[in-house]
Amino acid sequence: MAKSTTEHRDWYDTPEYYDIIFDADTAKEADFMEAAWQRFSRVSEARGPRRVLEPACGSGRLVLEMASRGWRVDGFDLGQEMLAFAKHRMKKAALSARLWIDDMAKFSAPNQTRYHLTHCLVSTYKYLLTEEAAQAHLRRVCEALLPGGLHFLGVHLTDYTRTTCEHERWTEQRGDVSVVCNTRGWPADRRTRLEPVRTRLTISRGGKRHTQETRWNFRTYSAAQLRRTLREAAPNLEVVGCFDFTYDIQSPRKFDDEYSDLLLVLRRR
Repeated sequence: MAKSTTEHRDWYDTPEYYDIIFDADTAKEADFMEAAWQRFSRVSEARGPRRVLEPACGSGRLVLEMASRGWRVDGFDLGQEMLAFAKHRMKKAALSARLWIDDMAKFSAPNQTRYHLTHCLVSTYKYLLTEEAAQAHLRRVCEALLPGGLHFLGVHLTDYTRTTCEHERWTEQRGDVSVVCNTRGWPADRRTRLEPVRTRLTISRGGKRHTQETRWNFRTYSAAQLRRTLREAAPNLEVVGCFDFTYDIQSPRKFDDEYSDLLLVLRRR
């Protein structure tokens, strides 16, 4: 049996393990964005090569995927370890992308580049803990898009009546590395709109096993709260499609609270 140790370390400081647990849906996410691009975009074909921007690009899994499909990719993140991992994988794949350190609420695109597509999936948007920061990010995204371009926003909505913890567990394998992810979310505080979250990763590698734990707060949203933020921050971003985290372009959903995993397709007017 593998020897087990415990390590208190932020999962954003270990991009390899973070990448392993989230990589399973990468191709599906990219397939969806390209299908939605064909259906909803209104950018003139004369506007040059297709460019995509990923705020909070993390380990670069979608940076690599979109670049391999012929998109010109830009991305930024606050994590130096994440960016180093992303740059290394791009170099290894002989692909290019512009990657830099930046803040979701304050970012600036190099040379005032404008994009055909931007995306912020899997609730990354909820790391912006104030209304000011959340609105600032959306304004920056709107400014970065070409008219007719698309922004994909994925958010796990909150049921404020919930009184019990939510728990999700899954396992992913890459080579000789196995990672078990246990994520637990506590009921949100309706007043502060903060939800405590804890993730434990159990990593098995080379006959050794260790666990690392990360704790943080998410900012919470109901459908109505998200609508209001969008309306106040970026009225030029119109909702043209609503889906869930199955990434099925043939299965649109309503923009409401009937399900938790909301994926909006927003178009720059």
